[in-house]
Amino acid sequence: MATTSTALTVTQTGARPRLRSGALAQAARVFARDRQAMVGLLIIAIVGGAALAAPLISPWDPLTSASVERLSPIGTPGHVLGTDEQGRDILSRLIWGGRASLLVGILPTVTAGVVALGLGLLAGYLGGAVDHVIMRALDVFFAFPLVLLAIAIVGVIGPGMGNQMFALAVVLVPYSTRVVRTATLSVKPLEFVEAARALGASGGRLIGRHLLPNVLPPLLVYTSTLVGMMIVASAGLSFLGLGVQPPTPDWGVMVGNGRLVLYRAAHVATIPGIVIVVAALAFNFVGDGLREALDPRARR
Repeated sequence: MATTSTALTVTQTGARPRLRSGALAQAARVFARDRQAMVGLLIIAIVGGAALAAPLISPWDPLTSASVERLSPIGTPGHVLGTDEQGRDILSRLIWGGRASLLVGILPTVTAGVVALGLGLLAGYLGGAVDHVIMRALDVFFAFPLVLLAIAIVGVIGPGMGNQMFALAVVLVPYSTRVVRTATLSVKPLEFVEAARALGASGGRLIGRHLLPNVLPPLLVYTSTLVGMMIVASAGLSFLGLGVQPPTPDWGVMVGNGRLVLYRAAHVATIPGIVIVVAALAFNFVGDGLREALDPRARR
């Protein structure tokens, strides 16, 4: 009996952590084998690292202009990517602009994910009137296209980087909430949740111990793919003059300024445009890799 009791104790205390760590290790191996995901992760690391180290690696002050060097072509000595309409170094503005563009792409997405996590868990777990009120209120946002709604919000509260991030976070909450609610409803009737409820587990314990770990993976995958979309959306708002305001370097601002000299110096607008596309694709590649790594059905 002692041996059996010891074996049961070892199984109950040791098996679950080993399985959990084994599942994470398997997901990491699947992700590492995905070439697109690794390329995307490498691009994000390069862009993010360059933005963080901008004061150290930027060859010029991004705000310094020189009229005699304006619209210099790619390959100009001292200006690898040329200069813009005010003679500012494009490479330096790209490096510094990554700070604003990545921040505006990542922070609203994460903020919306945190808010959606709470709303989706409450709606899915409690159901009934709570679910109806939350989802019907969020359905109002689905009546408007995402970008147009963000433009309307920024137009009302005023342009600026902070207002831009607030608007993007607001328009993302309904979409992320729907993902969390759907995942909660799919996990809630499963046997292990019913068993925990039968053993007297409180609602908070059920949500925190059993629902939350199973809801986070789909939200993480969805959020990672939204970052690329938000980088493009924030660039669009800055292009329209509703986001980051000049002379602060930002990829969308650079494209907006470059359109004025598009026929004389196309590189002023096309280079930051290419960077926006590459960064957005990198986050999409990472999101697809996370989906395949964290979802056993996708792996099969």
